[in-house]
Amino acid sequence: MEPTERVGARTDGGREAPSTAREILRLAVPAFFALIAEPLFLLADSAIVGHLGVDQLAGLGLATTVLQTAVGLMVFLAYGTGPAVARFLGAGKMGHAMAAARDGAWLALLLGLALAALGWATAPWIVGLLGGSAPVQAYAVEYLVWSMPGLVGMLLVFAGTGALRGLQDTHTPLVVATVGFTGNIVLNLLFVYGLGWGIAGSGIGTSAAQLGMAVVYMGIVLRRMRHEGVGFAPSRHGVLDAAHVGSWLMLRTLTLRAAIVATVVIAAQQGAANLAAHQLVMTLFSFLAFALDALAIAAQALIGKELGASHAARARDLTRTMVRWSLGYGVVTGAVLAVSAPWIGWIFTTDRQVHTALLPALLVLAASQPVCGYVFVLDGVLIGAGDARYLALAGVLNLVVYAPLVVWAGLFGGGGPAGLAWLWAAFAGGYMLARALTLGLRARADAWMVLGAH
Repeated sequence: MEPTERVGARTDGGREAPSTAREILRLAVPAFFALIAEPLFLLADSAIVGHLGVDQLAGLGLATTVLQTAVGLMVFLAYGTGPAVARFLGAGKMGHAMAAARDGAWLALLLGLALAALGWATAPWIVGLLGGSAPVQAYAVEYLVWSMPGLVGMLLVFAGTGALRGLQDTHTPLVVATVGFTGNIVLNLLFVYGLGWGIAGSGIGTSAAQLGMAVVYMGIVLRRMRHEGVGFAPSRHGVLDAAHVGSWLMLRTLTLRAAIVATVVIAAQQGAANLAAHQLVMTLFSFLAFALDALAIAAQALIGKELGASHAARARDLTRTMVRWSLGYGVVTGAVLAVSAPWIGWIFTTDRQVHTALLPALLVLAASQPVCGYVFVLDGVLIGAGDARYLALAGVLNLVVYAPLVVWAGLFGGGGPAGLAWLWAAFAGGYMLARALTLGLRARADAWMVLGAH
């Protein structure tokens, strides 16, 4: 019998399929708290390093830009593995699901080792490309070098997290992320202030926490592989398939990172205070992005599963519901950010020049949150559907739209608080609106709704 596409159809031996809202919340609520762990790593680092001095905080801004670019390009390890596992789960092929998880982990390990070695060797050159004063660059290189072991851990975390999301489990990543975040704070405080290692101690502490999380995830994946009788050795075909899908997702992410890096370059030209303030705004943007992305994670897991089971109508219903929620979610987070904007800066630094530059940029970010929520959810829907090629090509188009805006902000936006505000208006306004348009048009059509296990 062909699986029905009627929403609310009875499945699993006659049991009523869970309601749309309950299914979304079951995955999105744990995902919300797990997702904010990564930006909380950055928030903790910023708060601890920020009290060392403005140069150290600005250096952290340059270093984390490099790290987030490298890690962000590899996010396909979660975004590719999760939907693949979910499709096999929906089609009732658990052995294939765990084989996909295994191949994703192997790909993560190989890429992590290669990137860590490359980053260790080229850190001074990469930081030099971003600009900034000599002291700022020196601190950036110091943090970057000691963060390289953690890069391997983060890529393995991506693969493990994606596998569990595909299996419709967002609770375990929440537990791992909570323990990892707590350990990160304790280790950073010990190494930075207790042992007096300065900004290097922050990099070491974060790396240790990330590697610990990776060990936990790989243990979970290996146990489930053994339960399904899946071997440890990778499948050449499976790894190549993951890399193929990942190449499109990498291009998509590359366009996102290019927009962020271009924004950092302009902020660096505006001076150390504006660069430090930009680091704080970008950290908060990442924090809110991961929080809003909780619905996108639910979308990836649920859409992949429903399309794998050939439930097209239910996939469409899930999409409509999550879009409505994302808009309301963005309104709430934007309002909270706007109200707290005058006081947020004191958490990270006592420098009043940084505070002055920070406030207007935070207000711009607050106003953009509903659009951000809409973008993140539709991004998750299309990733869950495996629509990687469209996402990559749309990303290139969005970057073309953003390029003249960021150039204008650099040439004519000026410096000080006004310059940083114009820069964030170009990014949070122009760039995010372009993404909303390209994703919204795609979601309204049906080309992305490919049914079946593959």
